[in-house]
Amino acid sequence: MNLDFDLDQFIREKVTKRTRSLLADDFARYDAALHARLDGKRVLVIGGAGSIGSHYIKALLRFDVAKLVVVDVSENGLTELVRDLRSAGCYRIPREFVTYPVNFGDRVFAKLFGAHGPFDIVANFAAHKHVRSEKDIFSIEAMVENNVLRARGLLDLLVAQPPEHFFCVSTDKAANPVNIMGASKKLMEELIMAYADRLPIKTARFANVAFSNGSLPLGFMERLFKRQPWACPLGIRRFFVSPIESGELCLLASIMGQSGDIVFPKLDEARDMIPFEQVAVDLLHALGMDADVCKSENEAREKMRKAVGSRQSAVGGGEGTASRANAASDSDLRISSWPIYFFESDTSGEKTFEEFYTPGEVLDLETFVNLGVVKNARRRPLAEIDAIFASLRALFEKPEVTKAQVVEVLKDYLPNFEHIETGKGLDQKM
Repeated sequence: MNLDFDLDQFIREKVTKRTRSLLADDFARYDAALHARLDGKRVLVIGGAGSIGSHYIKALLRFDVAKLVVVDVSENGLTELVRDLRSAGCYRIPREFVTYPVNFGDRVFAKLFGAHGPFDIVANFAAHKHVRSEKDIFSIEAMVENNVLRARGLLDLLVAQPPEHFFCVSTDKAANPVNIMGASKKLMEELIMAYADRLPIKTARFANVAFSNGSLPLGFMERLFKRQPWACPLGIRRFFVSPIESGELCLLASIMGQSGDIVFPKLDEARDMIPFEQVAVDLLHALGMDADVCKSENEAREKMRKAVGSRQSAVGGGEGTASRANAASDSDLRISSWPIYFFESDTSGEKTFEEFYTPGEVLDLETFVNLGVVKNARRRPLAEIDAIFASLRALFEKPEVTKAQVVEVLKDYLPNFEHIETGKGLDQKM
């Protein structure tokens, strides 16, 4: 098993299949304008410790911003962000750089916003992003609260001290949503569009970020380090961007877009959309192994147990780094094939393909080299948005609420929401 391989190179060669950034030409085209709009600016990044938020910051710090405040609920994530930025030695970190482990919906956030503001640029990456977040009514309420309801409070703060640019990340799953996560992000889009005449608001729908936190490909690496078998759905095709491309895309959208724009990457379905099973097999080959295809989860676990024998490691979340180092450096572990269970996807809300826009949306394909823009996103009156919120809050306040009831409320306001319900969730999978 070869663990001495370059993950970034693997992403370029086997996942995105691009030797240079998708956004390289756009950064070259708008270099002067980006410097004019970024240099000397005060920036607030919410959710900045996550995969996309952290790479937005890395793209941002190619420029000479005057101040950077980063907020995230993950204290450990913020710690790693600071260590990463300062250790790399290639970023233009401003003198005023501070991080806070705070939820942007908390009262203390409003206090620090007032103390550190006003900001010229505000970018929000805080979101529930996984389909698995609709497992039950409690996870659904938390997701809707985070993705939609709390955003209203943030927008009201911004109206009082308007930035020059405000960005809030969306998802490709907001286009013709089939799961509650996608519907919540579509509702988020409509919420921010209701403020587009009062604030310079932009958003972006984009592809899967290759090997991002919580993603299936990164899960393959985690299973590898922990000597656990892999499980992978069949027939689920996705567009991919690299982590740095995700940050670059959002930076271009947030700074060069016009208020009300929904930006998306120009990717070709035939060339750029690949199935997860291809990523899994290619990754194993890059690691010097073949796929040992299993017929069940139990078979995969049993083969893994026999392969590693008594040396199987049980890794806790708090000891992951040390255990990964031990596993990766274990010269006694020699496995030529890795157990993997391929299965037909049957979970609720799972869309087999991705799309960035829907019929009827007006597209601008000229402003950017490799980005498209939806120009006619629906702008509901704020009173109508408030009515939607009131319906959701009233529903969540009932002593007994079902997932089906939430779906019906969302369908009333999002006519193209066609929820896929199978009664099965991803937490039931290996």
